Order: sequence, then C-alpha cells, then structure tokens
Amino acid sequence: MTTTQNYKTRPEDRVPTSQKLVYGSGAFVNNLLADSIGRMVIILNLGLGMNPALVGLLSGLPRLMDALTDPLMGYVSDNTKSRWGRRRPYIFVGAIAVGLCFIVLWQLPDGKSESFYFWYFLIGSLVFFIAYTIFATPWVALGYEMTPDYHERTRLMGVQNFIGQLAYLVTPWLLFATQYEPLFDNMVDGAAGLAIVIGVFVICVGVLPAIFLRERLKDIAQKEHDAHHAPSRSKLQAMVDNVVDFGKGFWNALKFKPFLKLCLATFLVFNGFILIAAFQSYIIIYYVFSGDTVEGAKYAAYVGTATTASAFVVIAIVTWVSTKIGKRRAFALAMGLAILGYILKFFSYNPDYPLLVLLPAPLLAFALGGLFTLMPSMMADVVDLDELNTQERREGMYGSIYWWVVKLGQGVALAGGGILLNVTGFDVNLGGDQSAQTLLLLRLFDAGIPIAGLLIAVWAVFTFGITQEKAREVRNELERIRGVAPAT
Repeated sequence: MTTTQNYKTRPEDRVPTSQKLVYGSGAFVNNLLADSIGRMVIILNLGLGMNPALVGLLSGLPRLMDALTDPLMGYVSDNTKSRWGRRRPYIFVGAIAVGLCFIVLWQLPDGKSESFYFWYFLIGSLVFFIAYTIFATPWVALGYEMTPDYHERTRLMGVQNFIGQLAYLVTPWLLFATQYEPLFDNMVDGAAGLAIVIGVFVICVGVLPAIFLRERLKDIAQKEHDAHHAPSRSKLQAMVDNVVDFGKGFWNALKFKPFLKLCLATFLVFNGFILIAAFQSYIIIYYVFSGDTVEGAKYAAYVGTATTASAFVVIAIVTWVSTKIGKRRAFALAMGLAILGYILKFFSYNPDYPLLVLLPAPLLAFALGGLFTLMPSMMADVVDLDELNTQERREGMYGSIYWWVVKLGQGVALAGGGILLNVTGFDVNLGGDQSAQTLLLLRLFDAGIPIAGLLIAVWAVFTFGITQEKAREVRNELERIRGVAPAT
C-alpha cells in the first residue's frame, strides 16, 4: 500500500496523554458495566434456580429500550445548555447513578419466589440501563470533539480502546469470584458483595472524564444551535419543536451515506463475529476433542485469552499504521489480516495437534481491535462533515445511533447463532458422535461467515469518501466559517 500525504498535528490539537488516559477510564467503566451484567446474570439460574428462558428474557428485554433511550439521550446531550457543557453534567450524574443502580440490582433478598426475582431484576435492569445510557452516550460524544486533528483522533481512540480492553481481563473472573468461599457463603451473596465493589469503582472512576476533561466545542455548538432554533413561544410549543427537531435530526443521520457505511461496516464485522462466536467452542469440543467438554472448554479458554492479549498489540499497531497510510487503508489492512486469520482458523482445528487452535488468534484480533480503534475516529470525521452540511454539532445523535445499531445487530446475531447451529444438524445428545457433515458445516460457518462480512465491510469503508485530504478540507472550511485560522 502506498502512503498518503500526512499533515503535522498542531500542538493545540494534541490531546495530552493525561487526558487520553482519563477519557480511556470511561471506556474501562463502559466495558466493565456492559460485560459484568451479561456475565453475572447467569447467577439467577445457577444461584436462584430461575428458569433459563426467563433469564434470557431478562437479558434481552431491557436492551430493547436502547432503541429509544440512546438516540433520545444523544439529542438531549447535543441540545443541553449549561455552564458545565453539554456532556460533562450527564457523565458525572450518570456515573453515580449507574454505579448505585448496579449495587442495588444485585442485593437479592433470600427466600423469594421466582416471580419476585424476575420482576425485581427486570425493573432494576430497566433503571440500570437508563442510568447507563445517561453516562455512556455523552461520554462517547465527548470523544468526538476532543480534537479536530485527523490522526490525533485515531491516537485518542487507540488509547481509549486499549484501556477499555483491560476490563475484559477482569470480567471473565467475576463468576468465579462470587463463589470464593473465604469471603462469600454462596454465589448470590458473592454477587451482592461484588456488586458493591464494582459499583463504588464505577462511581469513583466514571466521574473522572466529567471532572478533568473539557468540551472543546461547547460554545460553538451553542452558537450554532441558537442560530437555527428560534425561541419557542410556550412550553407546549417548545415540546412540539423538540419532538420535530429530534425526528428531523434522527432522519437526517439515517440518510447520511458516510455514516451509514460506517454502521454497515461495524454491523458486518462485529455481528459476523457474534453470529458464530459460540461455534468455536463446539468445534474444539466435538471435533478436536471428540466430545470431551472439560478439555475442549480449557482450550477454548486458551484461545479467548490469546485473542484478548493479542488485541492490545493490535490496537497499538493499527493506531500507528493509520497515521502513516490513513484510516481507510489501515482498516483494509486490519480486515485483510483478520481474513487471513479466519482462513488459517479453518485448517487449525486438528485433533492430532490441538494447540494449533492458538495459531490464528493474533490475526483474528485485528478484526475487532482494528474496528473499535478506527470507527470512533472516523465517526468524528463524519460529525465534522455533517456540521459543514447542517451548521450544527450533533456528536450525541450520531454516537447514540451508531451504538444502537451495534446493540440491535448483537441481539439479532445472538438469536441467529442458535438458528444457524440447528442448520448444521448439531445434536447435543450425540456427544462426540456428530456427523461428518455437521462438523464440516460448523467449520465452514465458523470461518466463511466472518470472511464474507469482512469483505463487504472493506468495500463499505473504501467507498466511505472521507479521506485525510477531504477531512482537512472540511476542517479548514469549518474554521473559516468560525473565523479561526485554517490548519496548515
């Protein structure tokens, strides 16, 4: 690949390392909360005996609210007027609220009925996810405005993704920690105690971005808002105006092609992975180890650890490469290496040499490691272009819709994975005697589906249109309109 013209990042555009780390602390909290509740919900089944179907409902129903609350919170944040800014008040209050909600959610009383536990956890989860949205949506939006520089955005998102990945070294141990006998009598008590630790940590760390970061474009956003929104004549008129404005902004975002292409690329890469995520364990257990669940689970854990560890190196590589060849080419390179990893993965399932399953892990880490380093940086470029077209800053709206698409796709992929498993003909009652066709289809789906998604995602990003040169032109035009000296 050829290099693209690079511009030197101006000193005033650089985000100090301390601020990158503070913004990254928000990523750690964000990932810790999202993964903790997903991993600990199994305690309702294992510790309280709740029907697995009800546990599944408790996992899925609260997330349906994101279809409304995420974009709504994005709109509210974009249009907030306060001396502290559009984002920081919500991050501060949201961190405290979500930490307290997480603590209360897991204080499950003894001796209650299954119905009681279901409704307690459902109502608690609904409140938890509202508080989570209040924290997470403005935090995401804040990152888009911390620097106007094309490459500094990637460096910032690389740091936050790196720090956010650290949460995934902690959360796999939560279920084990709830059963640590020297501290807890049972896993329900363990969950209650652990929730207090997590909740207090979330509060203490989650407020840091609100305290130590500043909103670079707060005043500009306010001027643009006032120029395009006449004062309402009454409270009723104000309510109607807000509903109309929300609908208009939501629709404009959905039809903005550069934004849609980033959503499509993320949907295909992330949910292509989620769709077949469980297949690897099935293949290792029933193909590599002929139905030995203990050995199979152990090797599946090895692969997960190796992939997570590799992600830290991948994030650093992708961040550096992007500053040399541009975001689109860096994305194509990262996805190309991931495709190579999936091809290698198909041939690495070998009953005679089980350790070969570790071989593709470093390459596979380029898929999600590259995706969540480059996509937030490219989203910031989208917000700039949208501002040039509409004369309004709408980081919150774009960030919230983007993550809603991710969550929606995740739900679809989780449901589709079970259907796809049935298509292979897998039968748990057969143990290690699965048919040759079933084992072949498992391996083909495991490698082929992500590859197809990655290829289409590369096309979407390569036709994205916002190159380094285009982003530079957009920035200079915005600064000309604002009366600021253009970047050189």
